[in-house]
Amino acid sequence: MTRPLRVLVNGGGIGGLTFATALAQRGHQVDVAELREQPEALGVGIIQPSNALHVMREIGVLEDCLSVGFAWEVLTICDPAGATLARIPQPRMGDAPANNGIPRPALARVLADAAAKAGVTVRFGTTVNTLAEDADGVDATLSDGHAGRYDLVVGFDGIGSPLRRRLYGDRYLPEYTGFANWRVTLPRSPEVQGVVMSSGNLRAKALLTPISAEHMYLGSVFAEAEDFRPDPERAHEQLRERLAGFGGPIAEALELITDPAAVVYSRISQVTVEEPWHVGRIVLAGDAAHASTPHLAQGAAMAVEDALVLALCLDGADSVPAALAAWEERRRPRAMWVQALSRAVLKQETGTATTPEEDELLKVGIPGAAHVLVRPY
Repeated sequence: MTRPLRVLVNGGGIGGLTFATALAQRGHQVDVAELREQPEALGVGIIQPSNALHVMREIGVLEDCLSVGFAWEVLTICDPAGATLARIPQPRMGDAPANNGIPRPALARVLADAAAKAGVTVRFGTTVNTLAEDADGVDATLSDGHAGRYDLVVGFDGIGSPLRRRLYGDRYLPEYTGFANWRVTLPRSPEVQGVVMSSGNLRAKALLTPISAEHMYLGSVFAEAEDFRPDPERAHEQLRERLAGFGGPIAEALELITDPAAVVYSRISQVTVEEPWHVGRIVLAGDAAHASTPHLAQGAAMAVEDALVLALCLDGADSVPAALAAWEERRRPRAMWVQALSRAVLKQETGTATTPEEDELLKVGIPGAAHVLVRPY
């Protein structure tokens, strides 16, 4: 662009703060409306695969992420009894580590600090109230009374995106997959030096993921009724019941779970916006446009890739409409591939029938997908 842009971001999560930081570092003015009252995040931890870490390097926070996380290079596959079946080296993008496990609250602090350093204005406890667009910009009012005119409005506001509903009504509501994720943070076992995945003929998979020198999390996916919720008094016992067939490190981790409140339960849904991700100067990105199941550990990675590529396109195009068109042409095939393969892996691992198209995708597999995704985005 030949002049600095004024950009409003609805959502100050992983994708929103990455985008805001990348754009502000390029000299643009960025406001972020974030519904939370402070820069924190709920949940346990996430995996930052190498393509996500490459984005973190681009915005200058790679070392910060590594210092509060746990970098690892090898995926260990075990049978249900805990015997090691394979140790699979993971690919790298550039010189970033293959993976980094990191607590969500720690990543939120790293990104909030980076945004503040770049000059981003984050308005906590705030969301978008009204938007009025014309050919040259968007007039916006926020719930805290702020009003401004922007060249672009970007929705990094998650799978339940209010901005998506504003653009498309009820056409793209989250679709429950029939499965849910159980996770709990535990002290890290010394032998857990990377993700340890146990699976077999139990129609279940359990993973131990290191997220710091001190902590790891146990995660597992099961088919659950849409209206099911764990019993707040015995959620830890319900998780043990579901993983009763596992031995080895999974069984040892289960013995450490004594507090039902420590169990984090979340239904797995996905969203596919089949129409263009932008309407005029209002655009959706990350989970708001293409939420996936977690089976490739690429949800947050796709959001930060969206963020960096959008900043690059805005910096290099002659106009906002041209930048948005170039960005979506570049991002949609990759994000949709991740979504389709993630869903196929979920179905395969849980014994659900797959389509011929999904069978073709599954020939790539999780290890093959990692090699695909360290190619330039």
